[in-house]
Amino acid sequence: MTQLNTPYPSTAYLTGFLHSRGFAATQVDLALSLVLELLSSRGLRELAETIESAGRGRGGRKRRAPQTAHFLRHLPAYLATIDPVIGFLQGRDPTLAHRIVSRQFLPEGSRFESLQVFDAGGGEDPLAWAFGALGAQDRARHLATLYLNDLADVLRESVDARFDFVRYGEQLAASQASFESLARALAAPHNLIDATLDRLTRDALQTHTPDLVLISVPFPGAVYGALRIAQTIKSQRPSLPIALGGGYVNTELREFAEPRLFDFVDFVTLDGGERPLLALLEHLRGERPRDRLVRTFVRDGGSTGTVRYINAAEPDVPFAQTGTPSWGGLPLSRYLSLLDMLNPMHRLWSDGRWNKLTVAHGCYWKQCSFCDVSLDYISRYETASASILVDRIERIVAETGQTGFHFVDEAAPPKALKALATELLRRQRAISWWGNIRFEKSFSPSVCRLLADSGCIAVSGGLEVASDRLLALMKKGVSVAQVARVTRAFSDAGILVHAYLMYGFPTQTVAETVDSLEYVRQLFQEGCIQSGFFHRFTCTVHSPVGLNPAEYGVTLIPPEPGRFARNDISFVDPSGVDHAALGRCLSTALYNYMHGVALDRDVRDWFRDVMKRPPRSSVPPDFIARALSA
Repeated sequence: MTQLNTPYPSTAYLTGFLHSRGFAATQVDLALSLVLELLSSRGLRELAETIESAGRGRGGRKRRAPQTAHFLRHLPAYLATIDPVIGFLQGRDPTLAHRIVSRQFLPEGSRFESLQVFDAGGGEDPLAWAFGALGAQDRARHLATLYLNDLADVLRESVDARFDFVRYGEQLAASQASFESLARALAAPHNLIDATLDRLTRDALQTHTPDLVLISVPFPGAVYGALRIAQTIKSQRPSLPIALGGGYVNTELREFAEPRLFDFVDFVTLDGGERPLLALLEHLRGERPRDRLVRTFVRDGGSTGTVRYINAAEPDVPFAQTGTPSWGGLPLSRYLSLLDMLNPMHRLWSDGRWNKLTVAHGCYWKQCSFCDVSLDYISRYETASASILVDRIERIVAETGQTGFHFVDEAAPPKALKALATELLRRQRAISWWGNIRFEKSFSPSVCRLLADSGCIAVSGGLEVASDRLLALMKKGVSVAQVARVTRAFSDAGILVHAYLMYGFPTQTVAETVDSLEYVRQLFQEGCIQSGFFHRFTCTVHSPVGLNPAEYGVTLIPPEPGRFARNDISFVDPSGVDHAALGRCLSTALYNYMHGVALDRDVRDWFRDVMKRPPRSSVPPDFIARALSA
């Protein structure tokens, strides 16, 4: 389960690569199919029947959770509205917006209570400040998104407490040393969601009759569904080979020794999938012995055997030769444009169907101490020429008919972006694009204008802790003043800016946290950034902090013994700060800043719920203004 607005790119990358090598390959997005099946009139009828049946089976009526009770009371309204709303969010019925914004069409559950926080003026329309008189489409999509979130709450309350559109069963897999929790969940009888996914998997298997199945698992929240899919395939065609790969595997299963995983899949591959896949295809054709596979785990000795890692020394397929991603076979018109947050920058992650592409493989900086710089997806930096990149862009536009691109690099290199922008302008290719960068000084005002002219609409980048001491400890290679000037250059060019922010970094004090929020407040106030998100620092075993904790003043806590996932690792920070409590304060403040609220408020006010006397910020109130004029 990933995003609902656009396909996750890994299958498109591999499909395009396989096509470039002459293989027949097709791709299926069963996560999207599952959500569309659940959120349909038929799916909601089945949901209501499941809830009623469970109630009858308990020998008396049990008090239902609030959103579930609301759903059953308003079931006729949900059945009448769900299919039109899905069509509207897919862009097939824009005129429905007028009924949705009337606030008389949709049954409104608890998620709609969030609208009240914006009704500060006591007016009748709490969304008018955000969308104005002409924003009916956006206003309707936000209301429709709240409506879907209400239904997700019903599924969570009544069918599976682990359900989430993007993080389904995440805790079953995230850094779990033992496979036991997943094994128990996968051995449990099917609930409504499992049964639906089982049926969809069987249909796909019958439609495509594959010789090899590849399942991409980008995040912990995709693992449970992936293994349910594999479980169904094995029940239908036990001898059909299945390979597992993706971001979760690459970060969390690098050292796994759990043989039970191979009850569901036959191969587990690491890092860039192109070379291991070529070796695997040769093996399945009888052209390569199993002992010559590349970066691949297998199980020897049957169900009670042992896990073995095989890695024949062969070079990766160069980035310039990986081919053009292909979205062929995916139902591009069925993805949902959602509007979770009203902020114009923040909405890009869930709003619109973006063609995802990488400018380069890996990270050209690869020094940040919190990042997995020791792993291939960061450490192996390779580029392709601007000509090749624009060729790929043109082929993707021709295939999809859509000109929006999200460059999903860890940090797109400035030199490559400048060359790409110049080539796009030379060919007069009109696209819209956004992506992740580092806020480094090479992004001058003139470069930012060049990028804007080529179609850049937004950038995101890591400001992290907004503290020069901690930025130096992180080896970010930037300062707060430099970030201010770079972000302002983007904003002045009409490019939206999102800042990734962090709290809880080793040795970070309460005073530094307050100072960090003051820097952020000033950046919003001066129009340097329009959006942000505070992440809690997590130590991973592949990062410099995890590899050399003494350099950062912390002591690692030995993980639980186990043979499965290993990534996040706990640590003891001698500062003793309650970062969890501070994080709630930071998130509340940032939510307000992103909506243009309380920018003139003393930052100490946000922390008064968790401490009696928050420290006064040591940051001059005009620090960012002076940095911009320097």
